[in-house]
Amino acid sequence: MTANPTSPRTALSVNVNKVALLRNTRHLGIPSVTRAAQLCLQAGAQGITIHPRPDERHIRGADVVELAALMQAWPQAEFNIEGNPTQNLMDFIRNVRPHQATFVPDSEDQFTSDHGWSFPQDAQRLQPLIAQCKALGVRVSLFMDPMPEQMAAAKAAGADRVELYTEPFAAAWGTKEQDQQLARYAQAAQAALDVGLQVNAGHDLNRDNLAAFVAAVPGLAEVSIGHALIADALELGYAATVQAYQACIDQGMAQRPFSNIAG
Repeated sequence: MTANPTSPRTALSVNVNKVALLRNTRHLGIPSVTRAAQLCLQAGAQGITIHPRPDERHIRGADVVELAALMQAWPQAEFNIEGNPTQNLMDFIRNVRPHQATFVPDSEDQFTSDHGWSFPQDAQRLQPLIAQCKALGVRVSLFMDPMPEQMAAAKAAGADRVELYTEPFAAAWGTKEQDQQLARYAQAAQAALDVGLQVNAGHDLNRDNLAAFVAAVPGLAEVSIGHALIADALELGYAATVQAYQACIDQGMAQRPFSNIAG
């Protein structure tokens, strides 16, 4: 696949894992993961994200193939596959060559992602795997905690982007620590930009906190949102929900300093 060009506007990538989780509770094939992705793209999402885990508790191998085929009809949109490259991720990367591979340091039985990579500890095992992806023409993003001092090492390992793990920010939303957390993410993003990395973000972003995050974090290329977005879609429908999240992004972009938009 040919990756879409970088846009100064923060892109919305919809994670459809929770659609697959619901489908897997029965043997009827509904709701359709592929149809959910199609509806989100039709509503204006700039990408689709999946995180196929080894136990296939949500996304299955067949979903990866079907979604890759769907994305061929949406050349302007990004296909992002997340996972631990020491488990099952690399086979998917080699087979479908998505635009982006997001490396996440999850254990096989981990409930959900809850921390980023650490350097220098993880550098040696990540470098050859990053190189394999880049040889296939696949951009690599590393799931990282908001630690400015780690960004140069992520770049040195060969990464193109980092995805900032945003659960601590989401947990602090509405508390006295909210501004402090936003400042941490802004500093980490700026450190990434300073060494030539692009910046993604994801985990527990929602309609309440997204605009403030987009406004505060410089150079934010993409947000990946799944759980909250799919939960909202149960009430609002896919199209209205995607449009609501895009409105949050637009609100945040409008509040950014000009230098951040250019970032």
